[in-house]
Amino acid sequence: MKELPKVYDPRDVESRIYKLWMDGNCFKAEPNSDKKPFSIVMPPPNVTGQLHMGHALDCTLQDILTRFKRMQGYEALWLPGSDHAGIATQIKVEEELRKNEGLTRYDLGREKFLERVWAWKEKYGSRIVEQQKKMGASCDWSRDRFTMDEGCS
Repeated sequence: MKELPKVYDPRDVESRIYKLWMDGNCFKAEPNSDKKPFSIVMPPPNVTGQLHMGHALDCTLQDILTRFKRMQGYEALWLPGSDHAGIATQIKVEEELRKNEGLTRYDLGREKFLERVWAWKEKYGSRIVEQQKKMGASCDWSRDRFTMDEGCS
């Protein structure tokens, strides 16, 4: 028999339970279900580095509604996504450029700067999703969207 640890480690327990939920497809909504549909489209957080308390509140409220509808027997979909947030993301990338390399976007030129913006999105977009998962968000992650995805803009 496994001995209980002397100190509770929520990171261990929560990540283990979330993995069970993901492996069990607990958050997937079936498109052709006989159940009555319910859906929430996540107001997409901007790709600006990390989430803040406002995101945590918004995530919690949407999660409560989605889980409640699942318990009521609905085919509940919480559709996740993130937003390119043009200016907000541009400002973050420019700050990083200035701080780390002493450069401006004009020093790089348009194409090189856009490459940096897309690299930022790749780095921090996944961080934001991981933060949402750590909060226990019951989204259907197989349907995760980005506002610049084909068909979204």
